[in-house]
Amino acid sequence: MSAFNGVLGVSQTESGYQFAVWAPNAKSVCVTGTFNEWDETANPLESREGGIWVGFADNAKNGDEYKFAITTLQDELLLKNDPRARKVTNSVGNSVIYDDEYQWQHTKFDSAPLHERVIYEMHIGTFNQPEDGHGTFASAIEKLPELKALGVTMVELMPVNEFAGDISWGYNPAYPFAVEEAYGGPDGLKAFIDAAHGMGIGVILDVVYNHLGPSDLDIWQFDGWHENDKGGIYFYNDYRSATPWGDTRPDYGRQEVRDYLTDNALMWLNEFKADGLRMDMVPYMRSVSGADTGDDDIPEAYDLIKTINHRIQTSCPGKMTIAEDLHSHEYITDPLDKGGCGYTAQWAAGFVHPVRDALTKTEDSYVDLSTVVNAITRVVSGNPFARVVYTESHDEVANGQARLVEEVAPGGVDDNYFARQKGILAGVLTLTTAGIPMLFQGQDFKESGWFDDTSDIDWERKTRFAEYAEAFTQLVGLRTNKNGNSAALTGGATEIVHKDDDNKVLIYKRSNGLDDKHVYVMINFSGADVEGYRLNGMPPDAACLFAWQDGITTNDVQLNDNLIHLTAYSAMIFSGS
Repeated sequence: MSAFNGVLGVSQTESGYQFAVWAPNAKSVCVTGTFNEWDETANPLESREGGIWVGFADNAKNGDEYKFAITTLQDELLLKNDPRARKVTNSVGNSVIYDDEYQWQHTKFDSAPLHERVIYEMHIGTFNQPEDGHGTFASAIEKLPELKALGVTMVELMPVNEFAGDISWGYNPAYPFAVEEAYGGPDGLKAFIDAAHGMGIGVILDVVYNHLGPSDLDIWQFDGWHENDKGGIYFYNDYRSATPWGDTRPDYGRQEVRDYLTDNALMWLNEFKADGLRMDMVPYMRSVSGADTGDDDIPEAYDLIKTINHRIQTSCPGKMTIAEDLHSHEYITDPLDKGGCGYTAQWAAGFVHPVRDALTKTEDSYVDLSTVVNAITRVVSGNPFARVVYTESHDEVANGQARLVEEVAPGGVDDNYFARQKGILAGVLTLTTAGIPMLFQGQDFKESGWFDDTSDIDWERKTRFAEYAEAFTQLVGLRTNKNGNSAALTGGATEIVHKDDDNKVLIYKRSNGLDDKHVYVMINFSGADVEGYRLNGMPPDAACLFAWQDGITTNDVQLNDNLIHLTAYSAMIFSGS
């Protein structure tokens, strides 16, 4: 018998394939599949140190289906899929031997510098949904030129690992190492990332480590052992198992589970060439309840998070990790050498909630500019780029909430003046605030309603609301300094130069500390229409880069002694010394 190569799962040998699985409580393990006509005893595995079982099948070939036949200590036979399978037929099907033979067209890719990144969050199933089915990696590739034209530099994919069924948000991972077959499987994901890289767009993948499943979860009671009727070797078997999504929190204190999750994170970055990871709901890793009171912390989760981030930083330099934590703790993005968790950035609850609140007020008098100022000037971990700032995400536009424009004008977005104006203001605030800005799919062409995993975004709206879409394109271009006249927006400094609480007008200055030219952003949060309004704090050489009044009016804006005609819910961006 060949020597064990140390790789869990299935791996190619000179004469066939090695099969290795962790099942410390099994009495015996065999591998069964199409290569042995599903004989459950034909290919026995040998027990090795640490509860590992290893065996070989010389007649197995790429594409063959297989399972592990595990006999428990109670002599029960369990047919289980490979926990590390890269490919499965479906979430209730079989594991598939998968040789990584994808031929990359773009072997070398460097993401945009951190200060020039603009993220676009995408759900593969609804991003470009064909008439006869759900979206796939292939159908999403067709629309990548639209994102290149928009100017975003990174896309963030909602989870694409194999989940129960063919339609899902993706936050119910059944097989963390396998790619959703309904989307196109592992080769489909590689083709998507390859195509994105070819257009200069990096790819961030959502991963879910706070729970697994809960349905179609083959690693549940994997080798027969469990306590308290809980999940067995991969999960906590006491009160720590409880999450809002089932009793399926991984056991972060068990080294084999820690390795399982760490190896998973590194797989996406190495094998699939992803450019970063966004970890879902980190508070439910750090604590049992997610309440963040300190009463039910899970200390070993912090250690695992730091381990994953350390491994990524040392072995995958340039790749980013983002935490969905939403408690705005500095230690989440503090560097590892300063005792922090070491994430590159965290989703900024301190931005999205006050900004959405200000833009959805029904009475202008209720708008509190001070909360908006705090939202746009907040810095965590001493790093302006440690925040991902956004007004829409899959969570913010679902779960009882809706798109911002829908919140402003429920059921009447298309022809509503306030929805149009405030939707643009949301874009201006997102794309001119220091941090890493993020848009949600369809936000740039006034998508209405709310997100669900069956309704595709309506690409016809990009034509119907062409001026609105063009405004977002111009804003993204300014944020990335596309035309070389807005480098200040790629910087980290923000200064409030004008705050008019009576008229609800705010002006802030952005700078990068390197260029003489600053960028000044003026936003009118009210429906006031004022002739001869003075923009205090503006430089004498101010030149208009972007103006949205009742549509794009950039070329028509002239400052006369810093006086303008202030129109309702308008925004202007100037450059000046």
